[in-house]
Amino acid sequence: MSNMNMILPLVIYLVLVFAVAVWGKRAAAKPSDAKGFLEEYFIGGRSMGGFVLAMALITTYTSASSFVGGPGVAYKLGLGWILLAMIQVPTAFLTLGVLGKKFAIVSRKVNAVTITEYLRARYKNELVVVLASLAILVFFMASMLAQFIGGARLFQTVTGYPYLVGLIIFGITVVIYTTVGGFRAVVITDTIQGCVMICASVALLFAVVNAGGGMERIMAVLRETDPALLTPTGPGNAIPRPFILSFWVLVGFAVLGLPQTTQKCLGFRDARSMNNGMIIGTFVVGFLMLTMHLVGALGRAVLPGIEVGDLAVPTITVKLLSPFWAGVFIAGPLAAIMSTVDSMLIISSAAIVKDLYHHHAVKKNLPVTPEKLGRMSLVVTAVIGVIVFLAALRPPSLLVWINLFAFGGLEAVFFWPTVLGLYWKRANATGALLSMAVGCGTFFWLMIGKIQIGGTHQIVPTIAVALAAFILGSYIGKKPDDETLAAFWGGE
Repeated sequence: MSNMNMILPLVIYLVLVFAVAVWGKRAAAKPSDAKGFLEEYFIGGRSMGGFVLAMALITTYTSASSFVGGPGVAYKLGLGWILLAMIQVPTAFLTLGVLGKKFAIVSRKVNAVTITEYLRARYKNELVVVLASLAILVFFMASMLAQFIGGARLFQTVTGYPYLVGLIIFGITVVIYTTVGGFRAVVITDTIQGCVMICASVALLFAVVNAGGGMERIMAVLRETDPALLTPTGPGNAIPRPFILSFWVLVGFAVLGLPQTTQKCLGFRDARSMNNGMIIGTFVVGFLMLTMHLVGALGRAVLPGIEVGDLAVPTITVKLLSPFWAGVFIAGPLAAIMSTVDSMLIISSAAIVKDLYHHHAVKKNLPVTPEKLGRMSLVVTAVIGVIVFLAALRPPSLLVWINLFAFGGLEAVFFWPTVLGLYWKRANATGALLSMAVGCGTFFWLMIGKIQIGGTHQIVPTIAVALAAFILGSYIGKKPDDETLAAFWGGE
């Protein structure tokens, strides 16, 4: 009976998600030409208001790492990991403040509906587009793998059903509603999921503090367990200061290189929506990161002895909440996970359907209809989802590190071509290609060899090397043509 009480709220939630997907499909079916279909399916007709923009941006950014992996590390390392997590507070402000307005203006000028189309318009080089598309597919699949595993593990721990059952339910749900509904369904479900995430995090934090006898008692227990749990560096200096500083790169300003968040900058309605999105998004991400990582860190005083960090939050949920409210809570992290996967599926599909197939079909004057693009988008999205699902059948551990690996790889490839392409007139295809190739190669070499320079995360030297390669290539290669400069800086 208790299992059924847990499943009921989740079933209601999933039915709502499917209903939104059906509505999104009807909206995407309205455009009569291929261009209209693509703009509707991949960026929702550029119609997001401020609140929806904020929720779509933040729920795409937060994930299994934010609700399961990160709090699990906080359970092990204490308050120091909360300090690292809070570095992510300016995510929405930075993304919309630095990229938002100019990105939106330029994308409308050059008719770009994906980050890769923006790169094509800026650098006018097909190899840049191919490298960008490959990077999206490789690193998004790694990140989606972490999300699929996180969703299935959470379902398994909270409900008691096998891992495979959770994986099937989660995988089928997210693939179908993304495939059917497109971008519009994704952003609406992201908004719903954002509200669910906020409510769930508050409920669980309240339960932890109440079970622990209040904050003062919990802090005393943590101090008795290990005083280092209350320090910025954690037990055994597990969080060295250089590593803290490097997080300002990895989950701080370098998030400007994440296609899944920059894509949202193409879909908002107007400047007012962008400004409201910056304010609401900053508040929401700060609130979610603080509450969920506090759950992990404080939970150690309430339920000590959980060996696997990724199981900390699910175990705390089962132990402290009634079956029904545990079922309500499970929708929170599942919402975070689903909202990340759906955005990645859409962009991965766009990388193949829009950036590669449609571009070359138009170039060769081949007939392209909304119906054909719709079928292709559905098939490609479904195939990518199935591949990730199959990879998740044999799950590795430590989701937070898989997610950070994917973050770092995307930032290594996209950060400088995206930002400098907007703000540096000299930036050209040679610089972009060198930066993408050298940045990705450096990141892989440092990660595989487990090489750290000065105790920093591998992304720090990677970003520096990628910048040097970009500048060198931009001065070696030809200057951008007048048409490109006019599109990006016309009227300045």
